[in-house]
Amino acid sequence: MGAFPVTRVAESRKAGIDYGNLRFGVYFTDHMFVMDYSNGAWHSPRIMPNEPMAISPANMTFHYGQAVFEGLKAFRRAEGRVVLFRPDHHVSRLNRSSRALCIPEVDEETVLAGLRQLVTLEQDFVPSERGHSLYIRPFIIAMDNLLGVQSSQSFRLIVLLSPVAAYYPEGMKPVRLHVAMHHSRAAKGGLGMAKTPANYAASLLPAKRAKEKGYTQVLWLDATEHKYIEEVGTMNIFFKINGELYTPPLDGDTILSGITRMSVIELCRSWGTPVHEQRVSIQRLFEAHHGGELEEVFGTGTAAVISPVGEIHYNNETISINNMKIGPTAQRLYDTITGIQYGDLPDPFDWTLPIEG
Repeated sequence: MGAFPVTRVAESRKAGIDYGNLRFGVYFTDHMFVMDYSNGAWHSPRIMPNEPMAISPANMTFHYGQAVFEGLKAFRRAEGRVVLFRPDHHVSRLNRSSRALCIPEVDEETVLAGLRQLVTLEQDFVPSERGHSLYIRPFIIAMDNLLGVQSSQSFRLIVLLSPVAAYYPEGMKPVRLHVAMHHSRAAKGGLGMAKTPANYAASLLPAKRAKEKGYTQVLWLDATEHKYIEEVGTMNIFFKINGELYTPPLDGDTILSGITRMSVIELCRSWGTPVHEQRVSIQRLFEAHHGGELEEVFGTGTAAVISPVGEIHYNNETISINNMKIGPTAQRLYDTITGIQYGDLPDPFDWTLPIEG
């Protein structure tokens, strides 16, 4: 596949980025990849300046939320080479989310080629400090201008790039979770498996209330019985009980199929650690803690990679996991995944994809 046309910026914004004080999602690179959908086909893939677009106040995305997005990263290795981490799975998941929102699927090879060309063009923005990376945000929005509940007939795909520091500024410290008792993230038959803005908007109020109580994030239970654990606010969740790992299954269409979740499962099984994809009730988790069986709890996600959980509050009871310390499995997983990403360890699974240049 040949290179896509490029319109370059007149002046780079790189000099205005404070790489010594990076935050997550604050700074952006000069260019973005764009592709449009109309008359039944995706067309006009191109790279253009990252600048404001003219959008009508009647744009259907504003009114009916027909949008999906992804999040992946590029890493600069010690020798200077830049690699992407499992980009094919992220683009495939973008299409799965699109199907749930009546958005036409993209050609995955075209998007991957555009993404690689964009990162190649912007590789000078990729931070060199360990723990920092280039965050990649592909997203699709409706482009019809209509006040009427129906699917748009035109769409736009955009890929933004943002040099970022670690998601948690305080580092890999165990987080405190508050179990949502009166809110639900997703119900069966809904949009829980899709990476769509609606799911994140619904999480804002419970997350705000949890933070007001001193907790880092919300731990969601199922919407039907408020009994079974599903995921954390921005992560999938794992439990180590009696030496074996448990994580909620994806068969109910209520949990996002995390790429880091997939990587953790593949790694642990390659190490001989049993991994069970099965439902775990909040009562069972607390019983495992009281019985001395619960060894570790940790979240997984692109932004934080591995986030150990040190405390969970549920129904007026709080339990402390592993004395609020990072467990050995969480630490090994973090060290291994980041080691592969930054090139310190071999990549036997072919998870990384080098860019050109």
